[in-house]
Amino acid sequence: MRAFAVPGVGIAVVENGEVTWSRGFGVTNAMSRSPVDARTVFEDASLSKPVFAYLVMQLVDQGLIDLDVPLVRYRRPEYLAKHAWIERITTRDVLRHSTGLPNWRASPATEQLLPMVEPGTRIDYSGEAIFWLQLAVEAVTGQSLDESMQARLFGPAGMRDSSYTWNDDLGARSVYGHRPHDPPGEGLPPQMFREQWGYAQQVAARWGKPLSSWKYADAARALPEVMALAPAGLVTWPGDILANAAASLRTTVQDYATFMTLAMTRKQRASWELSEATRRAMLTPQIRIPGRWTEKGLGWNMEATPDGPVFYHSGSNGGIFKNFAVGDAQRRRGIVVLTNGGSGSFVHQRVVRAATGYDLLSYDL
Repeated sequence: MRAFAVPGVGIAVVENGEVTWSRGFGVTNAMSRSPVDARTVFEDASLSKPVFAYLVMQLVDQGLIDLDVPLVRYRRPEYLAKHAWIERITTRDVLRHSTGLPNWRASPATEQLLPMVEPGTRIDYSGEAIFWLQLAVEAVTGQSLDESMQARLFGPAGMRDSSYTWNDDLGARSVYGHRPHDPPGEGLPPQMFREQWGYAQQVAARWGKPLSSWKYADAARALPEVMALAPAGLVTWPGDILANAAASLRTTVQDYATFMTLAMTRKQRASWELSEATRRAMLTPQIRIPGRWTEKGLGWNMEATPDGPVFYHSGSNGGIFKNFAVGDAQRRRGIVVLTNGGSGSFVHQRVVRAATGYDLLSYDL
């Protein structure tokens, strides 16, 4: 941590399908020096995606979403471009990243969302696709993202410190992000989501409607008020102030490890959990692209090791939060490393190598 100027790290370990060890190291904020502890909430960045994928697959199990039905049948956001390829994108494409959509539009307030290539023909990592699927889930459930998560996953799993949105308690316990080798005392860099939601929370308080219950229509209605409060350019479209299934999950490291246990093999599962067939589908390669050394499941990535396949995902928000989670479903083992530093990938790579013995190819892709 000292070598790579990473102020705070949380690590949790899964053995025999249970969270058996977790610990925090360092500080949440290099200026305040508040220690990382068991209640510290990390910004999970793209580790948000597998958690959201689990919710989607719960809806698949319940017959509310079909993996191979065009996504426009569930929700057609106004910012979609008119293009034949748009009509063919499915939930399966979204979860295996074969939509052909970009990761994020440069100017979402003015730019339409358009596929770069034909869906199903190559892998293009896309947060935009995940966000569109989030809006489809809104339409299917009638709930906000966090309401669905709390009801179907976080509550039943006991993930009490997990949320895709923001409130005062989460804000007080959340880490701050740090750029690599920032000189001490020169302030922290702009924070992902923290600033935008601070302004949105003022509107939410006036409405008497917490951010956790906001749907896209609420964010669109609030946008003019929030833009009037915020510095120019900080908030430009509703997605800036809405929970984001691709990137805005906050959890303790223990909560994330608890989520990872749901992917492990075991004889019995609770009624709210995925069916065994659906769990296996999430960890089964869904698209074969010649020359790739890793595979895309549904929400998780897959990589071969000498002990068999592992599932994994990384996370990076704003160059100031770097995270990694990897698990072996058959051996019922896993590890998650969450950091609050822009060089955190160098830390989590070394932790995973030391703990597992694997030098994963995914680090180089």
